[in-house]
Order: sequence, then structure tokens, then C-alpha cells
Amino acid sequence: MTAQYQVQDSVAIISLDNPPVNSLGHSTRMCIVDGIARALNDACVKAIVLTGAGNAFSGGGDIREFGTPKALQEPSLKTIIETIEASPKPVVAAVHSVAMGGGLELALGCHYRVTVKGTRVALPEVNLGLLPGAGGTQRLPRVIGLETAVNMIVSGKTMTSEELAGTKLFDHFASDELLGESLKFAQDAVAAGPPYPRVRDLKVRHNNAEAYLGFARNTVAANARNYPAPVKCVDAIAASLKPFDQGMEEERDAFLYLVASPASRALRHAFLAERAASKISDVPVNTLVRKIARVAVVGAGTMGGGISMSFLNAGIPVTMLEMKADALEQGVATIRRHYENTAKKGKLTQDQVEARMGMLTTTLSYDDIKDADLAIEAVFEDMSVKQTVFRQLDTVMKPGAILASNTSTLDVNKIAEFTTRPKDVVGMHFFSPANVMKLLEVVRGEKTANDVLATVMRLAKKIDKVAVVSGVCDGFIGNRMIEQYSRQAGFLLDEGALPEQVDRAIEKFGFAMGPFRMIDMAGNDISREIRKRRAIEQPTFTYSKTADLLCEMGRFGQKVAAGWYDYREGNRRAYPSQQVTDMIIRHTEHLGLTRRKISDEEIVGRLVYALVNEGALIIEEGIASKASDIDIVYLSGYGFPRWRGGPMQYADEIGPYNVAQAIRRYAKGYQGEAWQVAPLLQKLVDAGTGFND
Repeated sequence: MTAQYQVQDSVAIISLDNPPVNSLGHSTRMCIVDGIARALNDACVKAIVLTGAGNAFSGGGDIREFGTPKALQEPSLKTIIETIEASPKPVVAAVHSVAMGGGLELALGCHYRVTVKGTRVALPEVNLGLLPGAGGTQRLPRVIGLETAVNMIVSGKTMTSEELAGTKLFDHFASDELLGESLKFAQDAVAAGPPYPRVRDLKVRHNNAEAYLGFARNTVAANARNYPAPVKCVDAIAASLKPFDQGMEEERDAFLYLVASPASRALRHAFLAERAASKISDVPVNTLVRKIARVAVVGAGTMGGGISMSFLNAGIPVTMLEMKADALEQGVATIRRHYENTAKKGKLTQDQVEARMGMLTTTLSYDDIKDADLAIEAVFEDMSVKQTVFRQLDTVMKPGAILASNTSTLDVNKIAEFTTRPKDVVGMHFFSPANVMKLLEVVRGEKTANDVLATVMRLAKKIDKVAVVSGVCDGFIGNRMIEQYSRQAGFLLDEGALPEQVDRAIEKFGFAMGPFRMIDMAGNDISREIRKRRAIEQPTFTYSKTADLLCEMGRFGQKVAAGWYDYREGNRRAYPSQQVTDMIIRHTEHLGLTRRKISDEEIVGRLVYALVNEGALIIEEGIASKASDIDIVYLSGYGFPRWRGGPMQYADEIGPYNVAQAIRRYAKGYQGEAWQVAPLLQKLVDAGTGFND
């Protein structure tokens, strides 16, 4: 049973009991309807109180049912609300903790709503590319006003019950025991007698509704761009000015349109994929985790400082270790400067700045970090440097401490061999800036213990990161795939494109930043070092020579105000460089090629399908356990457009057959040896399925 039924003092109490958030899946909806019918058929029952067990009234619909027959299977939420509205006995919603989405719509369908302070309410469906589908766009404006309803629904913003006090959303604030006061409220309603109020019978009031809605629609359309849901939300809310039943029809039509849209499918996929990423098939959910009360970070540079702030922000003390005092002082100064700037923007108080800085200690000695529960190295990306650090950590760290490397490409198994405790070694690949970027690649070595993996995954949530487990290979998931993407970007320059065209095309597709702007930001000299290493390890792995020619010109990127683009002081805007254009054209001539016009469609196809094809190899090799993990890596760490759901989800939308056909076409062109349909991709084509099926 996903709802409990009891009778107390002539009031039937229906308690949703579907942990963790009492979602309104089909079984729960059935229990609600059965409970209402039971109460209506019992002459001893005079009223009904609807509430939620545990820590939620209701978190809303079960997203796993969206797009499936169960989502539309009766009784729908709309049917439940109509049943409540028609009830000859008053129905009181005892709302506490959380009332989100369908949960808030359910409460709005009741005759009365009793709540307590601190209750959080929202209609967040827009974040899934949807709008409320059970009357939320029609009822909410009737109780909290048109403008507040538009702001809540279009943004998906959560508000507290206190913020909405004084509106018609809540009829009573319980001062003590919610259920007891709700029962008393229900008994008083019985005594007062019918008719019992219905939100649907209220009018939406606004002095100039049409003008306001026109302004809201234009503003939302300008900001929403590739997301159709926000504009549809405004349209549905506008329908609340019409007769209620007509407004409900328009809301339903808009909901059905959105639920079938590629953007909503992508956003729902991303929502579920993020939650699935924390589940590791061969690590039991009840695995005991290690206590992490103090963290040591080796390295006070950009990454070390960002990693340190990630822990300080979560209230976890950090000791930062460096070999030279000036480097340590500079690192601390950078952290303080960041916090001070954040405070100037009003996002931190000065007391919070001092509290975070107070949790940071520094040292020049490994002996001072021996009691840390977790040590993360964030030093130069060189195996010999890592070897020195890990041998020192192995010597000084207490038994049971986790030893983590922030390496972005190096072999975690080899790093683990530098210690006598490889089971305690794991990769924690943060993305720069580490205190901002959400992604954390957790690299599982051959001997990494299950409890180490479970501990790091849980810790990632505490420091507000989205963690994805990767196996060991060169570049892990994200950087291994981006290598193929970057190779294609370089080959496009050889053939006829220029950096600004490539970047413009992929940014129009939806990427936050094109490959050349991205490399300029990271540093072209860093990419050159990776190419040098790969030339030794994989001599057949070819690149466009333009990247090396760029470095020979001293154009290392934003840090020297010259890379693929020119940069001006105090301005991070990328300006096309005639010097770079001339270099690229000369190189094409040197190759004996005739430059050709390359379409944006080809640019996007080659870059994105390079990701997809390499992703297929990564899944087949077991580096990623599932396609959705790859999508989360790219959504959280590489600026892939969320409304497309990630590279593997995008491939499913396009169709694996069409992706494979495009790859075969590219294989006939320049540097065609870089293209070969991944076996898994071909298997999907043959089976007629997708990566995320």
C-alpha cells in the first residue's frame, strides 16, 4: 500500500506513504481514490484529511512514468482532483515539508489547505521541459495572483509557506501539531456546512492582465530560446482568464505537446541520468562508508585552490600543502580574494568569509597532514611528480585514509602502485574552476576498494558535485572523448574552416563554448604536452599540425592574450586573428590541399559524432557502465546543451542508423582513417535500439 487509511474523531485520514517523497505514481493514485471512496461510503465519516507520511506531503508525479502508458492510466491526478471537488464531505490538505508539482496541484484541488511554517512549495515541471498538467496553471493564479504565479511556474522557483502567507493558498497555519489542527479545521468545516469552497470557482484578478501577459511572454521567449516549456507555461497561465474548463483544456493540450517534445525527453533523461550515476551496480547500497572529517590538498595552484574551496564551502576543514612558502601564500590569497569578491556581490556575508577562511590551514610539511581522512593531490600532470607525491602520502597518511589523484589523463592504476595500499587509491578528477564546475569524475582503479568508491560518491553530494564513475584509460570518459572532438576541429581547419566558424557552428548547436575558445581558455601549451606524450604512446594518432604551429608562435591562449584568437586587456572576448588565419591557409597549402567551403551542418556532425562514436567504444570497454553516465559527464563538465540531453541521448534522437551512415561518409574524406563505426554503434543499428534504451 502506498497510502494509509484511518478514521479519527469522525474524520478519515488518508496518508500518502510512498517514500522517499510520496510521489504520485499510479499505485499511489489508486490508493487515494480508494481511500476517498471508502470515506464517502462510511456514514460515520464526516470529513477527510489528506496528508503525507514521513518528510513530505508529496514531491509530485513519478517521473519514471512520464511518456509511458502508466502516466495516463486512470485514475489520473486530474480525476482525483475532480473527485475531491465533487465530494459532499469537506477535504482538507494537511501540507507539510514539501509540496511540489503534482503534490501542490493535489493540495490546490482540496477544499481547504492547512500548513506549517517552513513548508516548501513549487511547480517545477518547467525544469523537465513540461508544465503542470493537472490544473496547476489554472488554480495557482487564482490563489496567489497572476504575477506571482507566472514567476513561480516559469522559473520552477520554490517558495516557502511564510512567503505566501496572506494569499488564498493556505487557509490556516498550524501553530503546533499539524495533523491535530487539521482534524479540528475539518470538524469546523463540517459544522459550518456546505457549500465547500473550490479554487476553480475563484477569479483571476489583475488590473491589466493582457498587457502583463504580453510583457511576460516576450521576456520569457527572449530568454528561453531552445526551451519551449517556459513560453507554453505563460500561454497556459493566460488561459486561466478564460472559463475554467476551457483553461484546463488548453493546459492539457500544451502539456501533451511538451511531453512529446525532444527537449522534454532530453531534460527528463538528464534528470534520471543524474540520479542513476550515483548507483554503482557492483557496490551494495548498504556499503559502509569511511568518515571524512578533514581533507588535505596537495598543491595550492588553480586546481588545488578550487578543490579546497569546494570542501570549505561544505564546511569541511582543509589543510593545503605546498613545497614553497610563496606558492602557498599566493594560493591562500587567491582563495581569500575569491571569497571577498563573492561577498561584494552579496552572496556571502563577511562572517561567512571569515568562517571559511578559518577552516583553512596551510603547511609546508607532509607530517602536518598525516591525520587527514582524505588527501587529494593537485600537482603538475606528470607521472614522475605524481610518483613523488604518492610515495610521500603513503609514508605519512594514517591507515584508512583515502589517497586521491586529481589527474585528468594519467593511469590511476600506475599511481596506485606507488603506494603499499592501492585499495585506498582513487581518482577524483575535478574540472576547472573546481569550486564552480559541477562534474567530478571518480576514477576507479583495479584495486580501489568498494568502501572507498562509496565514500567518495557520497562525499561528492556533500560538496555539491555530480559524480560519475569512470574506469581507467587515457583521459577517462570526458577527456578521452574530447580528444576526438578536438582532432576533428583541427582537421576542419586543414580543409577550409576557420576557428571562428567552427566555434560559431557548435555554439549555435548549443555548446556553451566552441573547441577553439575552450582550448584558448585552458591553455594551448597544455594541449601540446598531451600531444607530445601521445605521439610517443600512440604514434599513429594524428592531429592537425596547426595547433603545434600556433604554439611555435607563442600563442598559448588567454593567459598571454593570444591563442586561436586575439584577446584584449580586461576583456575575455575572442577576436578573430588575421595572423592565425594566414597560418592556417599557409598550412593547407603546405599539405597540398585545396580549401573548400564547409557547412555548419558538417562541422556539427563531425564534432558531435566524434563524441558519440568514442562514447560507444568507452561503453563497450566498460570504462563507463552506461550511456547515461557519458551524457552526465558532458552535460555537467563540457557545456553540452542540456536541452539535447547529452551526446548519447542526442544520438538516440537522431537515430543510431543515421549517425553510423554519417560516420561512413566522413571516413571517405580527409583523414578518413580517424573514422570507423564503433562496434556497439553498429550493434544498435542492427538491433534497432538506442544507447539509452
